Amino acid sequence: MLRASVVGRRAASTLALAARTERLLAAKAASGKSFDQLASDLGTTNTYAAQLLLGQAKLTDATASKLKEALPGLDDADLRSMGTCPDRSYDPFVFQDPVAYRLKEAVCHNARSIKMIINEQCGDGIMSAIDMYLDVGTVKGRQGERRVVVTMNGKFLPFVEQRAEDNSCPAPHE
Repeated sequence: MLRASVVGRRAASTLALAARTERLLAAKAASGKSFDQLASDLGTTNTYAAQLLLGQAKLTDATASKLKEALPGLDDADLRSMGTCPDRSYDPFVFQDPVAYRLKEAVCHNARSIKMIINEQCGDGIMSAIDMYLDVGTVKGRQGERRVVVTMNGKFLPFVEQRAEDNSCPAPHE
């Protein structure tokens, strides 16, 4: 019985998020603004502006007032709900979209090289996906073609030796 209750709440939450996302995207469309323009109004990257509207990022109080000004058609209840901690998940069907599939493919094909270069330049560690700026833009190629540029600017997080004396909360041992 409890499981059905949890599943029901998650389904209701998913539907509520989808409805809110539709309202937010409709307000953006009505404004005629691009994600680049919205990002400029908010002082964020274009990707973060999109994440806000899609429910993938938390709206801060400082940015909420800017968003209300940039998209005056927004409802105050939607703005309040955007200030709660989001459920940062994704629809697995997103990878059926050619853009998403190709991005995943590009990262997967280059992941080992990227890892080796990060390790060579920074040491043993990883790039944070939490403390990361993501921006998307275009440039002109050598033959005048449009080229897509995806910039991931992430904080380097070194792996540490797990020394017992540094563990401020050791696990209980019997």
